[in-house]
Amino acid sequence: MRFNFLLFLLACSSVYAQQQNLKADITVDLSSEIGSFSRAWAWFGYDEPNYTYMKDGKKLLSDLAALSPVPVYVRTHNLLTSGDGTPALKWGSTNVYSEDANGNPVYNWQIIDRIFDTWIERGMKPLVELGFMPEALSSKPQPYRHFWKPGDPYDDIYTGWSFPPEDYGKWAALIYNLVTHFVEKYGEAEAGTWLWELWNEPDIKYWGGTFDEYCKLYDYTADAVKRALPSARIGGPHTTNPGSRNAGQFLEKFLNHCDTGINYATGGRGAPLDFVAFHAKGAPVFRDGVVRMNMGVQLRNVSRGFEIVASHPRFSRLPVIIGECDPEGCAACGMDVYPQNGYRNGTMYSVYTASSFAKIFDLAIHHNVNLTGIVSWSFEFEDQPWFHGFRDLSTNGVGKPVLNVFRMFGMMDGTRVAAHSNLGSGYESIIESGVRGDVPDIGVLASKREKSAFVMIWNYHDDDVKAPGTPFEILIRPVPSAKVTVREYRIDSEHGNSFEAWKKMGSPPDPSPRQIRMLEEAATLKPAAKPQKLKAESGKVLVSGSIQRQGVSLFEIKW
Repeated sequence: MRFNFLLFLLACSSVYAQQQNLKADITVDLSSEIGSFSRAWAWFGYDEPNYTYMKDGKKLLSDLAALSPVPVYVRTHNLLTSGDGTPALKWGSTNVYSEDANGNPVYNWQIIDRIFDTWIERGMKPLVELGFMPEALSSKPQPYRHFWKPGDPYDDIYTGWSFPPEDYGKWAALIYNLVTHFVEKYGEAEAGTWLWELWNEPDIKYWGGTFDEYCKLYDYTADAVKRALPSARIGGPHTTNPGSRNAGQFLEKFLNHCDTGINYATGGRGAPLDFVAFHAKGAPVFRDGVVRMNMGVQLRNVSRGFEIVASHPRFSRLPVIIGECDPEGCAACGMDVYPQNGYRNGTMYSVYTASSFAKIFDLAIHHNVNLTGIVSWSFEFEDQPWFHGFRDLSTNGVGKPVLNVFRMFGMMDGTRVAAHSNLGSGYESIIESGVRGDVPDIGVLASKREKSAFVMIWNYHDDDVKAPGTPFEILIRPVPSAKVTVREYRIDSEHGNSFEAWKKMGSPPDPSPRQIRMLEEAATLKPAAKPQKLKAESGKVLVSGSIQRQGVSLFEIKW
C-alpha cells in the first residue's frame, strides 16, 4: 500500500514537472501560402429577431460591421412568425401574414422592414431564414405563442409555428410577395447579394411535418423566391449535427431530392440548390465543479457534414455554410440553470472559438469543400442581468471577451500561410480524444499582407481550470526587411476582458455610468504593451513570451 502511494506521488511530481517544462516552439513560414485567409468567421445568428433594432442590438451590430473587412452575414429565426413584435427568449415575431374574414391574405412589412433596415444600414447581408409558419397558415396553429424560460422543458417551444402550411399555394404567395417587396425596397442588385433558406433544423421538432412535406415546402419556396428574384441563391436544409444518424440521413436525402427527386412545385426533376447548410454543436458537461468542453464532438459533426457534401458528385463544390456552429445548443440557456454553460462569460469561450475555427478551416481543406460561412449563434439579450451566462457577444451593450476573437480574425484578413506548433493539437487528435491530458493545445494560425504578418496563438484545454501559463517562441521567416515592429494583442485575465473587470468591481448588478465606462474600456482589444522593435537576422524574426491557459494572443508584425 505504501509502495503504491509513493508511486502516486512520483507520478504527480512527474506531471507537475512536465507542465513546468512545457514550451511551445512555433514556426511561421511566410513563403508557404495556403490560400486566402478564410472569411467564413464573419457570420452571426440569433433566435430573437426583434432584438435587432433595439438599443443594444443596434450597438452590437455596428460593432460587428466595424470589425470585419467584408460584409457580415446575419441569420435569425422567426422572421415570419405571427405576433406583435414583443421579444422574449427563443421567440420573436413580425406578423407579416394574416388573413381577413374571407380568408384573403393580408401582408404587413412594417416590423420585418425595421429588422432588414438595421442590417442594410450597416452594410450587412441577410442570410434570410424563411420561417416560421404564420398562425393563419399553420395546419396545427394552437397553441401558437410559447412562453419558455430557462429550466422549462425545451420541447415547450415547439408550438403552432412549427407545422406545415394548410395551403402550400398561400405559403408560396407569401414568399413571392415578400421577396418582391424586398426587391422593390432595396433594389435587385442588393437583394441579389443575399442568401435565402427555408426553416431551421427540420430533422427535429422545429419541423412538425414529415421529410417529404419539408421537401414539398422547399420546392414551393425555392420556386417562389426564384420567380420573384431570378438571381437569388437559395440553399439548405440547416439540419442538426450530421454526426447523428437521423440528421446525417436527412441531409443526404435532401441532397438527393434536389438532384433527382420529383419537384412538388414544378413537376420536373430536382430543385434549385445554391449552397448546402447544416449545423454543428459541441457538448460541454459540468462535473465535480468544473466545466469540461467537448470540442471533439463538434469537430466530428463538422467533419461528417463535410464528408456528406464532398461525396455528392453534383453538389460537392457548392458553398458550404455551417448555419449554427457553437460549443453547445442553446444560447438562451443561462449558466444559473445549466452550469455546463459556465464557459460563456470568460476567456474559455474566446479560446474555444479561436481553436475550433482554425480546426474547421483545416477540415474544409482536408475534405476539399468550399467552406463559406461559420455562423456563430451568439448575439445579445436585451435588458437581461449583467453576465447572466447566455451565449452572447455582449452584455448590456458591453462586449464580452469572445467578441475580441472576431476582432482578431478581422485583423488577419489577407493570405493564410503555413504555421506549426510542437504543442498544437490537430483536428484528428481532438476528434479522437479531445484536449484532456497534461499538455494543452498551444495552436497557431497565421496570415500575411504585403507589408505585415499576423500570428494568432492560443492556450486551450477542455477543462476550465487554472494552470500555469506556457512559454513560447515564434520563429517567423522569411521576413523581407532588416527591422520589424511587433505589437501583441491579448485576451486573458488582464486584457480584453470585461468579465474580469466586472468581478473586480464586486459584480455589481446595476453598474454606475462610471463603472460602465470602465467595463467598456476593459472590453476593448488593444496592444498589451508598447510595440517592440526587432531585428531580422538572416530574414528570421524571433518573438517570445508566455501565454495564459485559456488565453489568446495576436501578434502583428510590420515591416
